[in-house]
Amino acid sequence: MRERIPNINVQTHDRASLQIKMAKKIGLYFGTFNPIHVGHLIIANHMVEFSDLDEVWFVVTPHNPHKKKKTLLEDHHRLAMVRIAVEEYPKLQASNVEFDLPQPNYTVNTLVHLEEKYPEKNFSLIMGEDNLKSLHKWKNYEVILERYSIYVYPRISEGNTPLHPSRGEKLPQIKIVDAPIIELSSTFIRKGIKAGKNIRPMLPAEVWTYLDEMNFYK
Repeated sequence: MRERIPNINVQTHDRASLQIKMAKKIGLYFGTFNPIHVGHLIIANHMVEFSDLDEVWFVVTPHNPHKKKKTLLEDHHRLAMVRIAVEEYPKLQASNVEFDLPQPNYTVNTLVHLEEKYPEKNFSLIMGEDNLKSLHKWKNYEVILERYSIYVYPRISEGNTPLHPSRGEKLPQIKIVDAPIIELSSTFIRKGIKAGKNIRPMLPAEVWTYLDEMNFYK
């Protein structure tokens, strides 16, 4: 007589598989966002609309106490501008998760913290192709490659990367997304404001209003 397989095991397995399939895929877009500009929004929106990501979180990098920068606005101001910028984009969110982590912090620590805090979500990294070239210099980059997907958008930069799929290596966790190439930087915007240039079209309207009223970067 054939032994009957208990239903509970099958159901448990099916439930676990279903939970994995239903887990929201969150792309983490790290940066100082000093300030956030339309280029950031274009990249984030493209990632969430034209890849399999469900949401993109702008992870605002806090001040490094060991590397003070005069041009870097206070953490709460940069977070406020990101929140203002994404207010009308339901798939985009601002995150201050790194504000309460020990400094100096590393990306791998943030990923572990988020996994523990949101076990029901599936986190991935978003980065430009230029940053991918230096990923092998990051702390515990092997752990990042082993456990997380990386969504890469194109950037005009020199040199090759040992981690790029075009080199013939099998790296399924690195996903190249054909996003628009945006040659706009926060540094350029800060310098433009300081020089008295009209950079208003480069910023979300609400962010421009915030900066202008606070007289930042002047």
